[in-house]
Amino acid sequence: MLITSVELREIRLPLVHPFETSFGRTTERRIILVRVTDKNGQQGWGECTAGEGPFYCEEWTESAWATLKTFLAQIVVGKEIQNAAHVWKLMQPVRGNRMAKAAIETACWDLEAKQLGVPLWQHLGGERREIPCGVSIGIQQTPGDLLEKIERELAAGYQRIKIKIKPGWDVNIVQLMRERFSDIHLMVDANSAYTLADVDLFRKLDQFELMMIEQPLAHNDIFDHAALQQQIKTPVCLDESIRSSADAEHAIALGACRVINVKLGRVGGHAQAREVEKVCRTGNIPVWCGGMLESGIGRAHNIAMATLAGFSLPGDVSASSRYWEEDIIDPPVTVSTNGTITAHEKPGIGFDVNLSRIEKLTVRKEVIG
Repeated sequence: MLITSVELREIRLPLVHPFETSFGRTTERRIILVRVTDKNGQQGWGECTAGEGPFYCEEWTESAWATLKTFLAQIVVGKEIQNAAHVWKLMQPVRGNRMAKAAIETACWDLEAKQLGVPLWQHLGGERREIPCGVSIGIQQTPGDLLEKIERELAAGYQRIKIKIKPGWDVNIVQLMRERFSDIHLMVDANSAYTLADVDLFRKLDQFELMMIEQPLAHNDIFDHAALQQQIKTPVCLDESIRSSADAEHAIALGACRVINVKLGRVGGHAQAREVEKVCRTGNIPVWCGGMLESGIGRAHNIAMATLAGFSLPGDVSASSRYWEEDIIDPPVTVSTNGTITAHEKPGIGFDVNLSRIEKLTVRKEVIG
């Protein structure tokens, strides 16, 4: 494919409800959308999942915009690209910046699937159309608010509940949840809020039969996680620590985790996500799709990725209405009463992009090429 232009847009999309983690509280998403166009005028869409500040990782909205505009878009515009999987290699001279790279790379996958006339999930090698879904629930104002929120999500059919924890909002909260919901699939996400000195706290969590504890220790660590996993029964799930298939191989070899969360932005796009999934499947480590408060475009890419064989656990790919009054795709993402999402058969990401909605939300725009 020959990419003739890369369009960048920043949109501001207010959340239906604030979302709080150990990093902080988010009420509105600043999202960078990428649209790539080929020589025939066909288009593909991607989304940069970087946050509003450099808290989840070092990338954030402003750094991603500058990197996309100044370097990454310049690399792909005017190039005859062998295929979408090759885009990652083209961008390798730029170190890091995986979320910015993923925005362009995933857009090229959408474009290529449209060129071939096939749904993206099939083009990626997905093995099932229906994927199991869970929800991620942020830290609430009160335990009662959390209980009510879990009740609503279970009534909506979601198969797994994930709650955020932080020091002071952990063991007692999990105990309360377990007393109220004794048999649900429950996991906790610490977002790197603890250290190995907190091992006694994690031993206390063992009694609650959690599916996993996600990224309890430092964001760039696998060694302390290996030491922690040896001392507790609950599976450790790595998120921020896994940025590549090599990271996954090292973590598995060290025994640092028993589960891995895959996020498209964190690993750099679909080609890299497939490599991580392959490593985990070979090592008998289950994976699941993590979420970054994506708009419908990023959500559609997550759905496609989650159809790969290794994604055996319910992911954080939930309905559009949990986050947005109105999404930027048609139709919005919906979840069945059984807690599943069915990937669409339409070529590409499977959804129409609502351009008029995007225009209203756009606060800046740049076209390269």
